[in-house]
This record gives sequence, C-alpha cells and structure tokens, in this order.
Amino acid sequence: MKTRRGACYSCHAAPGEGPEVQRRKRRRTAAEASPAAAEDPGVRLGARDMFEDLPDDLVVSILRDVAASAGSPADLAGAMLTCKRFRELVARSKVVVLARASPRCLSVRAKAWSDEAHRFLQRCADAGNLEACYLLGMIRFYCLGSRGSGAALMAAAAVGGHREALYSLAVIQFNGSGGGKDDRDLRAGAALCARAAARGHVDALRELGHCLQDGYGVRRSVLDGRRLLIQANARELAAASVAHPCLLMSDLGCRAGEAHAANRFLVDWFASRPLGLTPGGNGNGSAGTAGSPEEDGVGGLRLCSQALCGRPETRRHEFRRCSVCGVVNYCSRACQALHWRMAHKAECTPMDRWLDAVQPNAIANADAAAPAP
Repeated sequence: MKTRRGACYSCHAAPGEGPEVQRRKRRRTAAEASPAAAEDPGVRLGARDMFEDLPDDLVVSILRDVAASAGSPADLAGAMLTCKRFRELVARSKVVVLARASPRCLSVRAKAWSDEAHRFLQRCADAGNLEACYLLGMIRFYCLGSRGSGAALMAAAAVGGHREALYSLAVIQFNGSGGGKDDRDLRAGAALCARAAARGHVDALRELGHCLQDGYGVRRSVLDGRRLLIQANARELAAASVAHPCLLMSDLGCRAGEAHAANRFLVDWFASRPLGLTPGGNGNGSAGTAGSPEEDGVGGLRLCSQALCGRPETRRHEFRRCSVCGVVNYCSRACQALHWRMAHKAECTPMDRWLDAVQPNAIANADAAAPAP
C-alpha cells in the first residue's frame, strides 16, 4: 500500500507494535521520501505533517474565520505567531484577513494608544474593514485634530453601510463640526439619520423623530415624529432586563447595549487630556505642540453631557445647552433625550430659581465682608 507521497509501508503491523509505533513509522517514511529530505539529509525526521499539504486558500479561510471571531488583538496576533506558514499567508493575504477583523479585535483603549495601534488600524482600514475606518476616523477627527482624513475615513465606512458612521456624520452635519456655524447642513444630517435609522440605529431613529417633530432639516410632521420616537422606545424596551420588563434601560440608569468602542475611546481620551491640548493635524498619533487655548481659539470647549458619548466641541458654543438650566450641553437631541431620563430630569433646575437661591447668599456674604462702622 502506498501513501500520497508514494512511500510504501506494510499493511500488517509487526508483532508487539501498537498504533503509536505504526504512526511514527509512517511519518518517518514520508519524511525520508520528501524532496526536502533528499536535498538535505539533516532534515528532522517527521517534521512535515498533513497541515503542510492543505491548500493555501483553505488556510487563508481559516485565518479569516479566526480574525472574524477574535475577542482581542492578541487573539489574531497569537494565531499569526503559531507557525511560519500562518505568518507568510497573512503577509501575502493581509487584505483578505484584516478586512474580516472583528470589532473586538480592533477595539483599542485610549491608555494603550500608540503608533503601533495607529498603524494596525490603518492597515485594517486600507484593507476595507468598515469598523476600522469608522474607529480610526473618529479618533482622527476628534482626538488627533486631523479633521479631513477623519471625515474621509468615516465617509468610507458610511458608503459601505456602517450605521455608526452614518449617525456620526449626521451629528457632524447638524453641528457643522470642524467648521463654522454656517457650515451646518441640516438636510444632509437628516438624510444621514434616515439611512442610519433604516439600518437599526436607535439613536438615529430618535434623532430623526425629533427632527420631524420640529421641522429640523425635514418637512415638519408631528405624527410621523412621534411614531418614530415610539419605535425607538420600543427597540430600547426590547433590550430591557428580564427582571424589569416594563422599564426602559435608560430609566434604570443605563442605556440599551454597550457604548461603541469609538465612544469609549473618546471618553477615556478626554478624561485625561484637556480639550485645548489635542495633537496637531498630522494624524500620526504623536503628541503635538499645541499653544494656549486663547492662541488656538479652543478656549471654553465642552464635552457632551451624555456620559457615554464622549464627543467634544470643535469650536466654542457648538453644542446646544439645556434651555431650562443652561448647565448641560449636548451634541444631539438623542443624547439630550437619553441623558434627561438617566440623570438630568432629577437635576434640572430653572435658571431663575437658581439665581433666586444664589442672590440671598451673595448679599449675606457681602454684608459679612463689609467693614464695621
């Protein structure tokens, strides 16, 4: 009987030989009959196995599945370090493999941000990975100060149907982020919200409902706006906990689902960095030499008060403030509605009441500081 390589071995085992001994003999015979063993007698016996005979396209398919199911960047890196063939195939077919990298594989924390992480996300984005395009676009646009390249990456993800990218571009259009107040395009923002809502984005659905109720970028329709808001609440209700089936997740103090990796990155990034000290617009992730807030024109910038959003202003007074208290500010109506139910409903105090409460204290302090006659 012959093996696939043409080596012969006996069909009958010698007396006293178990299955393991037979397998070792077959591997030795196959290694001795291989061309590598004929050219180099020092080749280790039994070095080749059936994995080496698998076609390249099948191994690449395995690597794609590993990348698509990776729970962290270390999982993909560990697979690449498993054997030399994996490394070679990833180098030759990195576009195919990196294009399928999972969101958890691409997720990076602000504390772990480095040039290597930036290059990895860039390679994934170049391979056509929509999640990498969106994540790197948000980091460049809001954190690194590279507005043009960041918006281009988010646009590339939006063209591919990435719903988070569609909604983020809608927020940018509504606020005119990266430009002046005259750069706002309400109709474009409403159109992007509609596309994101059609793909199941709850915040975009809620934003579009408010736009229809107020006639903000679209023709006003109170009934259609209310219908969309009810749909958004219904989708949020579907994600409610089993213990409280009649309450929304936001009523319980949390939102439906986790915040996106891009929003978590923004929250962590600006928690340790003042808004006026963002790097320059080179987009390489290295620390820039920003001037003072007055020189850069970025003094008084604020973050969105919705704690899980993380979006900062790109110019002064870009976000809308609460019309009652004027203390909190939001990048979108969706963030305002969510934060209202989560926390602000119990904290909001009208400005006139706040002034009435402050004024007696100010008068009492002034009387106490006045010199005695």
